[in-house]
Amino acid sequence: MPMSPSNRGSSLLRFGVFEVDLAAGELRKNGARIRLQEQPFQVLAALLQNAGQVVTRDHLREKIWPADTFVDFDHSLNTAVNKIREALGDFASSPRFLETLARRGYRFIAPVDSVAAAESAALDMGTRAGAPAPRNLNYPTTPAAGIVLHSELHVPIPRRGLVRALFALIQVMYLVFYLNGLAHLHGVDRVASSFLPGWRALVIVGAVLVTGAAGIPLRFYLLSAVAFDFRKLAETFGRLFPFVLALDQLWAIAPFLLLPQIGVGMAFAATAALLYVPFSERTLVRLAYPLQS
Repeated sequence: MPMSPSNRGSSLLRFGVFEVDLAAGELRKNGARIRLQEQPFQVLAALLQNAGQVVTRDHLREKIWPADTFVDFDHSLNTAVNKIREALGDFASSPRFLETLARRGYRFIAPVDSVAAAESAALDMGTRAGAPAPRNLNYPTTPAAGIVLHSELHVPIPRRGLVRALFALIQVMYLVFYLNGLAHLHGVDRVASSFLPGWRALVIVGAVLVTGAAGIPLRFYLLSAVAFDFRKLAETFGRLFPFVLALDQLWAIAPFLLLPQIGVGMAFAATAALLYVPFSERTLVRLAYPLQS
């Protein structure tokens, strides 16, 4: 029997860029249907209908796997949850949608909204007529209406691949700094001696030598960690941050070694930008690898 518009509205759930039609048994992303088998969809539906609450494994067994069904329940449920995460692009270690509670069950942690019946009916009419969706509908655009925000930073969660790539590029930039500084120590000595004569120039050269030698393995470690998607990078980087901050603040004056080529104004501008880079690194790590409570 076809559903009335009011019933259909309550069966259409939205979270982030995803939409679930409970009546049709469909999961969609930005309007495009995502293939999801029946049992994973039923598990997802049960979690969405209890968003923010713990759904126990026993509850899911009673609701989806009848008592006379002879299957390995634990294996079937774990497989269903993994398929849901794959469809949503989610991760158990840093969940945006589906949180695992060890030995208890699962919880859907993203805001979930029921699409209004009027909006649903208008969308259906527009789809059948081949027309675009009306522009005067009040689509959810606030955090409370389905935009997934980072739990600590309160900003929309970007694509992890982009965040990891930006973090890796910063590490490459510092590697270039270190290798270039170590390869041109005589030039560093010449530039430093021009405005810091005597032993002060030797201090600058020594600082470049020591910090460059220490920074190279650090940057290679961070590059390998983000390349292999090390899930505890946020915790590790948090412990390393005081050292990274001190190192990056020292190398923020690196543009002054190019003073004859770029001039005082550009040297100051580049240094001002570099002073904020370690804080940008920390933010990128927290976006890609949120700490688990």
